[in-house]
Amino acid sequence: MYDPNQSRIMFKSKLRRRGIYLLPNLFTTAALFAGFYAIVQAMNGNFEYSAIAIFIAMVLDGLDGRVARLTHTQSEFGAEYDSLSDMISFGAAPALVIYEWALKDMGKMGWIAAFIYCTCAALRLARFNSKTGETDRRFFQGLPSPAAAALIAGLVWVMLEFKIAGPDIKWLAWGITVFAGFTMVSNLPYYSGKEINLRKSVPFITVLLLALFFFVLIPSQPPVVLFCVFMLYALSGYIMWILQWRKKKKSTDIQES
Repeated sequence: MYDPNQSRIMFKSKLRRRGIYLLPNLFTTAALFAGFYAIVQAMNGNFEYSAIAIFIAMVLDGLDGRVARLTHTQSEFGAEYDSLSDMISFGAAPALVIYEWALKDMGKMGWIAAFIYCTCAALRLARFNSKTGETDRRFFQGLPSPAAAALIAGLVWVMLEFKIAGPDIKWLAWGITVFAGFTMVSNLPYYSGKEINLRKSVPFITVLLLALFFFVLIPSQPPVVLFCVFMLYALSGYIMWILQWRKKKKSTDIQES
């Protein structure tokens, strides 16, 4: 027997599922818009807005995956869309921003550095997509593209904070751009933080340190703190590689003796 109430409930349920399915993709679209906005503002010479927009894209990119997992709405479409969004926000946008801000007057050397970064970002994303599920969840292979983009954006933002023009530090900008690009496609291990369980209780000191970081340090000097954090993170892969190499060498020496 036809039950109109049951049909109405089923219809509302389908709409609800469809709405939840769209939610993570809305975050991805917002991240894509932030990357596009960064490009537009760089073309207009508003580099501070560009840098902030890249950081906003990074936050939104972190949220879309978590929202998809929390709502059980992961899909191949979402993964592909997220990857394309990342290429704009963390590949093309930082390359164009750093080029317009500091590398433009260097001629071929300038656009070659920007192109190296952009190419490495594309290769990094392609490798990440092709090796999903094959690597250790605790570590990324190579510097993640959002962190590389944050390093570039952080450099621009911190220099603008101290009234330093891009052309005045063009070789520093060139070096960091190439460094970020090649580090993305390296085999260096970078801590992912994916095994962190937010539902698990933590010591009080951990909560206190996080509160100090997010509510004291970052608001006091956002450009300086963020640039230093992502520079340390970029260097952490090299430090971790050296420690692992020394450990293996020590183990080999013990076995041979």
